[in-house]
Amino acid sequence: MINLKQVGQVTHYYDKISVAVINLSSKLKVGETVKFSHHDDEFTQTVSSMQKDHQVIEKAGKGEEIAIKTDKKVKSGDKVYLVS
Repeated sequence: MINLKQVGQVTHYYDKISVAVINLSSKLKVGETVKFSHHDDEFTQTVSSMQKDHQVIEKAGKGEEIAIKTDKKVKSGDKVYLVS
């Protein structure tokens, strides 16, 4: 059974480099699978790398703002779920 838990929301998207800035409401680690959702448009991907303040990090917690490279375009306001 697939379990979804919201872990954050996209606050900004850099189109040219395909990077989403996410405000986390829960912890997230590199290697975990996330789902980006915006109405009917959604996709799932593995977090391959994560940055905070231009520094590579392995994990981040609630309240932190992080950046991750996305496989597809996302929009501000898109919800981010942890897939388990």
